[in-house]
Amino acid sequence: MAISETQLETWGKQGPTAQFTSTYDTVRAVLNDSSSPYYPKSFDIFLQGSYKNSTNVYGDSDVDIVIRLDSIFYTDLYFLNDEEKARYEANRAPGSYSLDEFKTSVVAWLIKKYGSDVKIGSKAVFIKGNGTRRDADVLVCAKLRRYYSYPQFGDPRYTDGICFFLPDGTRIENYPERHYDNCVQKHQDTRSWFKHTVRIFKNLRNTMIEKGQIKDGLAPSYFIEGLLYNVPAPKFGGTEQLNFKDVLEFLFQADRSKFECGNGQFYLLGNTNVTWPAANCAAFLEAVKKYNDAA
Repeated sequence: MAISETQLETWGKQGPTAQFTSTYDTVRAVLNDSSSPYYPKSFDIFLQGSYKNSTNVYGDSDVDIVIRLDSIFYTDLYFLNDEEKARYEANRAPGSYSLDEFKTSVVAWLIKKYGSDVKIGSKAVFIKGNGTRRDADVLVCAKLRRYYSYPQFGDPRYTDGICFFLPDGTRIENYPERHYDNCVQKHQDTRSWFKHTVRIFKNLRNTMIEKGQIKDGLAPSYFIEGLLYNVPAPKFGGTEQLNFKDVLEFLFQADRSKFECGNGQFYLLGNTNVTWPAANCAAFLEAVKKYNDAA
């Protein structure tokens, strides 16, 4: 037995976007208001997450919005040797405006505009939906550069990302623009099957949560995208059932310890703040197989 062709086709369809677009436009206009106390600073506002990546399904609700301070940037020097690190430090100029100051101003502005609908989380600022406005998470962050070289002559080589800090001071790095670009390329390489398949796995996850077969939080959408990003392009395609079968078989047979996140900057599986516990991934795949076998 297997999940039917019709069910897989239904699960592969993108969820509605009109209300999400309206929410993003509304919140963006508030964040970009010239009356805000931080407006003179250099910053950028953009989307991340399932709506940005066109992998949203009917169960998705929150709109993930990033406001990134660009007048300063943090650095990841892990890949530089001692000489390159010293060269970077010699050329470094400290900023006069901090991420803490920026976040304080952004939060105060959002509270002024949305009042009690604003809740401060450990990572993002949550804005409760109201009427036609969906729930929104606003991530206040700064630009990050992960350096790969810092030569004496010529331009340094680096990748742009974002970073923010948890209440305990832990710095979290992410690369949403790299994730987006890589997933767009993957979608093209798979002849438009990649995002379709991501939505199938997300809808199946939601169904298993509703039926009490897995716990909510076992398989976050970000990591499902990352998981399928590692499936070779030739494994995608054919009929709905063949596509699902080939992708799932590869995921069981592959050495998943070498899988990368969709941004290509971290391993997918691990025990850090930016990775997915291997046991959770394995449990999710076992549940997917069991569901498919019983369908």
